[in-house]
Amino acid sequence: MYSKTQLALKYIRYFINAKNGKGHGIHSPFVFDFTQQVLNKKKLPNSSNQIEAFRRQLKNNHNLIQIEDFGAGSRVIKQNTRKVATVAKSSLKPFKYSVLIAKMVAHYKPNIIVELGTSLGITTAYMAKAASNANVYTIEGSPAIAELANENFEKLGLKNVHSLVGNFDVVLPNLLQQLNTVDFAFIDGNHRFEPTLNYFHLLLPKINEHSILVFDDIHWSKEMEQAWQNIQNHDAVSATIDLFFVGIVVFKKAFKQKQHFIIRY
Repeated sequence: MYSKTQLALKYIRYFINAKNGKGHGIHSPFVFDFTQQVLNKKKLPNSSNQIEAFRRQLKNNHNLIQIEDFGAGSRVIKQNTRKVATVAKSSLKPFKYSVLIAKMVAHYKPNIIVELGTSLGITTAYMAKAASNANVYTIEGSPAIAELANENFEKLGLKNVHSLVGNFDVVLPNLLQQLNTVDFAFIDGNHRFEPTLNYFHLLLPKINEHSILVFDDIHWSKEMEQAWQNIQNHDAVSATIDLFFVGIVVFKKAFKQKQHFIIRY
């Protein structure tokens, strides 16, 4: 993984080169709509206050839990016994990006959502609240973390979340066998080259013209940047949007040629 200094330098380079996010100079109708109706939409999800209250509780929870980490590990934490507060502070998506995911789900209205990396369930809750009629399938590698997430889902009254526990390499293929399509996926786990591409290729047979895949931490390491480049170059991909901390992949047949956008957010 890149050091904090390396990541900061990469972010500065991204910020300088990225389009301003207002939609100026963007000739793709889909991406222009994304900037106007999602990226720049000021209204917060109605559920944000309720979900953020749970985030604060988790950040103040000093109970110890045993972690099973099948992924590339944490930039901050190395040991397997951790405080819930430490997990919350290091692994939960920040408010800004949790809201972004929620706004995407609310705008594009997917019916089937798949998430790799439940963590403590904050992003899951945002998606489930934003699309109350959708089925949200979320996979977490650590049973202890999944148990805490499930407690939060129950307290939030979420009936459309299907929580699965285990190694992504085993659980995801089994889940996809049961689904006809995947309309939206958030991939936030095992930040390595080969697993990331494997998840992408597993999802591909289930995508449709309106499907959207969101990959977390695309600049987290050289491996993740290589995986992101491979995904961008895949024949099935119509366009990608690089927001630095997340990468968005779309499959619109109407795109006459592949387009890649770097947008400031």
